[in-house]
Amino acid sequence: MTEALVALLQLSDGLFPAGGFAHSFGLETYVQDGLVTDRTGLEDFVVAHLEGSAGPADAVATATGVRLATAGDLAGWVALDARLEAMKAVPETRAASRQMGRQTLRVAAATSGDAFLAGLARAVDDGLAAGHHATVLGAALGRAGAEPEAAAAAYLYSTAALLVGAGLRLIALGQLDGQRVLTAMRPRITRLAAAAAAAAPEAMWSFNPGIELAAIRHATLDTRLFRS
Repeated sequence: MTEALVALLQLSDGLFPAGGFAHSFGLETYVQDGLVTDRTGLEDFVVAHLEGSAGPADAVATATGVRLATAGDLAGWVALDARLEAMKAVPETRAASRQMGRQTLRVAAATSGDAFLAGLARAVDDGLAAGHHATVLGAALGRAGAEPEAAAAAYLYSTAALLVGAGLRLIALGQLDGQRVLTAMRPRITRLAAAAAAAAPEAMWSFNPGIELAAIRHATLDTRLFRS
């Protein structure tokens, strides 16, 4: 149990080299448009991201990835990753999820020596799977003994922390404001993680048109601090 907890902390830590620091997932567009200017606006953006996509889609994929990895079901994991790939219609967002997932998989496979994770890495390298962050994180945590709900919570927290970190670089906010936003997310993350662990992959959904349009427009901004 303790070892699984340590794995949860390591893989969801902002210092883990997944590359999330390079992405804002549309937040930079909102800031440049003057729609997010303070802590309240940042909190609203994080809520929209968690409730409209990360919770009902990615967190479900994480929890399902835990179960598939625990069972050693490589084919099932590839099918799950393909389902998530099909749901990410925005090129920047899809590329960000792939990049973070592939980097996570490389590090997790290399440091754990786990045969199942090595098999996932080969599938990604061979073009059989995209290797999205949520499915990879679920697999890595599942092989470390984590439970689906805890893994979903770890994914949601790391997503919220990523967005808050981006917000602190884009807006004149201090670290205390960022921690207030993350603290406000705790009950929401708890609820969404429980729902994700109870959901079947067929029930995955995402509906965030405002954020998706912002992510599409991000590629055309005159100046950009982030890749997405």
